[in-house]
Amino acid sequence: MVHTVCMVSDFFYPNVGGIEEHIYNLSQCLIERGHKIVVVTHTYGDRKGVRWMTNGLKVYYVPAQVFYNGAILPNMVTLIPILREILIREEIEIVHGHGAFSSLAHDALFVGKLLGLKTVFTDHSLFGFADASAIITNRFLEISLADVNHSICVSHTGKANTVLRAKIKGKDVSVIPNAVDMSMFKPIKPGEIGPPEDRVIIIILSRLVYRKGVDLMSGIIPIIIEKYDDVDFLIGGDGPKRLQLEELKERYVHRVRLVGKIDHALVRDFFIQGHIFLNTSLTEAYCMAIVEAAASGLKVVSTRVGGVPEVLPPGLITLANPNVGALVEELDIVIDQVRRGDLPDPWEAHAIISSLYNWRDVARRSEAVYDGIVNAIILTDSQRMRRYLKFGRIVGPLFCLVLGLARIIMWMCERVVPRHLIDTVKSYPVKATYKMKTL
Repeated sequence: MVHTVCMVSDFFYPNVGGIEEHIYNLSQCLIERGHKIVVVTHTYGDRKGVRWMTNGLKVYYVPAQVFYNGAILPNMVTLIPILREILIREEIEIVHGHGAFSSLAHDALFVGKLLGLKTVFTDHSLFGFADASAIITNRFLEISLADVNHSICVSHTGKANTVLRAKIKGKDVSVIPNAVDMSMFKPIKPGEIGPPEDRVIIIILSRLVYRKGVDLMSGIIPIIIEKYDDVDFLIGGDGPKRLQLEELKERYVHRVRLVGKIDHALVRDFFIQGHIFLNTSLTEAYCMAIVEAAASGLKVVSTRVGGVPEVLPPGLITLANPNVGALVEELDIVIDQVRRGDLPDPWEAHAIISSLYNWRDVARRSEAVYDGIVNAIILTDSQRMRRYLKFGRIVGPLFCLVLGLARIIMWMCERVVPRHLIDTVKSYPVKATYKMKTL
């Protein structure tokens, strides 16, 4: 069954990250399978309007101002006219939102429901329940997913977390893990320049934010450097916590290198400069970086949090509790293994990971989700309002009011620009020669 799907998220290229890569690769494989896919995101600098990517993937960069952490301000109603026109013009059947922090994704799901379209949501992250940010995000997610046809999580731990946070039924949530383009992440080949033979290089690559464990990095680096004369750190990534690592760089001038943000096309070349990949995340639904590092031939040492234990086989990853002492203890063991040359064969590891993760398999399983909601019942406005009223004496009536206001705006849009006056666009003809050979 062929579907017309609109992928929506605040997080997409030219920004680089796990959600961005997921949307792009999933879209390419779905196009390869014959589906029509368009992407909607917000403007990035001078990148605005409509752009085309590989295999005719059309991307709408809508004019919306970033509010916080790469996401636009949640508004529910102001983007209704432009989202309505995009969804009608492209003859969208399914709206697929990505990312709990993406306000644009939730807005598009809301508009999709107003238009009577099927909706799917993919949650890529884990959240807590205690701090103010988590409480607000969880309540907003609960309301947004109250009438979504189906949800997807990238790990079983992520599914349990989402079911609890959004208070949805487990049968309405599927687990479809991420994947990696193995053609981009291969171990070092003969003739390529790798790490020095007389030193052990520990690679770190992540966004330098609190939840990625920068505080743990700051505690581990001095201990390892003072314990070993032949161990250095090579750190990639950027973020608000970079200053902490800059201070360590000044303290250990020749032992710690910060290279800043790395283009995704160059990540593999960055990985093969080291022996060990260190992940210090405090929470993680699914860490793509450890899969990419292991596929590139590195031994992975990671915190035992969230969905990380589900990602790699035991022989390819060493897990530790998220504290400095436990991570240092495991690094001691792996450093000794590197010195003795007692590590898994990198090409065998690459073959194992290639058999586990494949974007075409992710696309096939996502397609099964789309097939399963084709005949799903679309709730009426009164049914949606009854669900909203269960969210409390303040939040419930407030969102009923928002739904009423949104319906009025939709009526006005229909009067000003009737549906029959919006030209529909033809699907991009994907030829066999354009289809991706490896994913």
